[in-house]
Amino acid sequence: MSMLSKIIIFLVLNFAALLLGGLFTSSGVSSEWYNSLDKAPWTPPGWVFGTAWTTIMICFAFYMAIIWDKVENKKKLIGFFTFQWILNVLWNPIFFSSNAIFPGLIIITALTIVIGIITYSYFKKAGMASLLLIPYVLWLLIATSLNLYIYVNN
Repeated sequence: MSMLSKIIIFLVLNFAALLLGGLFTSSGVSSEWYNSLDKAPWTPPGWVFGTAWTTIMICFAFYMAIIWDKVENKKKLIGFFTFQWILNVLWNPIFFSSNAIFPGLIIITALTIVIGIITYSYFKKAGMASLLLIPYVLWLLIATSLNLYIYVNN
């Protein structure tokens, strides 16, 4: 399979996760519940979230396409990828549709840990491609801190 084919497959999978998650977010962000929450002073404007996740998913697709041929245990890699995908999709309905702040915090923390494990586990094989995970790791640290702030202050 060509590198371009792998990139396209991972782009489709990543953006499917964003689409599914977005179905639960669109009404949540403008909801009375979300707007009434005491949010962190460092909460970015709404447009930043879409820009950040788009950038993250593009970088992650390239990372996965690059690492795919470098990893012998594809089942393990697929397992990590699938677990992060599920956590990524789940956070939106848990947080926005169910208004469940603490379960959302658990999910976003688990996602942060999984991406940390992926980064660490494949760092030697990925080499410079590991830099593609920096936006994901940084954004998850910010997102987790935002969720934690909301949990502690509401």
